[in-house]
Amino acid sequence: MNHNTRVPFGQLETFMIDLFVSIGVPEEDARTCADVLITADRRGIDSHGIGRLKTIYYDRIVHQKIQRPVTELELVRDQAATAVVDGHHGMGMVVSKRCMEMAIEKARTFGLGMVVARNSTHYGFAAYYPIMACKAGMIGLTGTNARPSIAPTFGVENMLGTNPLVFGMPTDEEFPFTNDYATSIIQRGKIEQYAREGKDCPPGLVIGRDGQTKTDSKQILKDLVSGEAALAPIGGISEETGGYKGYGFAAVVELLSAALQQGAFLKQLSGLADDGTRRPYALGHFFLAMNIENFCDLAAFKKTAGDILRELRGSQKAPGAEQIYTAGEKEHLAWLDRKEKGVVVNEALQQQLITMRDEQGLSQHRFSFE
Repeated sequence: MNHNTRVPFGQLETFMIDLFVSIGVPEEDARTCADVLITADRRGIDSHGIGRLKTIYYDRIVHQKIQRPVTELELVRDQAATAVVDGHHGMGMVVSKRCMEMAIEKARTFGLGMVVARNSTHYGFAAYYPIMACKAGMIGLTGTNARPSIAPTFGVENMLGTNPLVFGMPTDEEFPFTNDYATSIIQRGKIEQYAREGKDCPPGLVIGRDGQTKTDSKQILKDLVSGEAALAPIGGISEETGGYKGYGFAAVVELLSAALQQGAFLKQLSGLADDGTRRPYALGHFFLAMNIENFCDLAAFKKTAGDILRELRGSQKAPGAEQIYTAGEKEHLAWLDRKEKGVVVNEALQQQLITMRDEQGLSQHRFSFE
């Protein structure tokens, strides 16, 4: 195996589709799951792309048996502009794509559409779903709760998930505005990436029960599970640096991801039963679509949005800074850089791909790094 190898997007996407099908995911659903993951890699979001294929999806279905490959979506409530669905521990990407499609359909009729889901699983990188709304000429919003990771302000116990609160808004530029990030300073997926690359986590982002910072990425991942470590919310762990703001937003996402749909929350999302055995994570999500045409002309909105973002990027830069960015721009630039080069696959990920392929007997797939 090579240290770092570029693999074409198309090859990886085809492999993922075949792999998902081989472990019981229906082909149409497999295409959805693969599209969510490969789109993250296209946008430079390596923490939520193919690097999570084995640990977050494959292992949970095949080895841990806490996730169902066939998604049985149950419509619990359907009342005009709103709906509640139960994912019954199926594929989170499948649940979420259908939820946002429903929200968009409702917004076409009522101006606004909101759908919430319970008993779902990890849904990939969050901006995928607001981008769906943008393509439909709408504003999109989503959030999801997750395994306990963030400590509340003045606390050291991991209670809240990384709980992203993500908007997508169409513009007259080549890419929409998308603010896709966790309500913690760093998310678990980034620490997983550091661990795969053999790098330490920067200090000040993770704290232990003693209130001291932790930097050993591999140990942090273990300690987050055992409860011996917690992520700091956006703003940091102290009130003086504004940590209560990140804590507050994380709590908003938790409330909207659990209370509206009467789903699991906080420590109930640990993935562990009282006797220590693994169980489904039972995540909750919410999806909101806002039909811009109900407020103003879509083209006018896009131009105003573009003007706002261009003025921000054109404002005075700090000494030494080369460029000011707006949300979604770096992801667009990553795609322009990567589309001909492919995905960077390091040695750890190379081994994961080979292991999954061989376990499922997908001998038709060969990689350049072998």
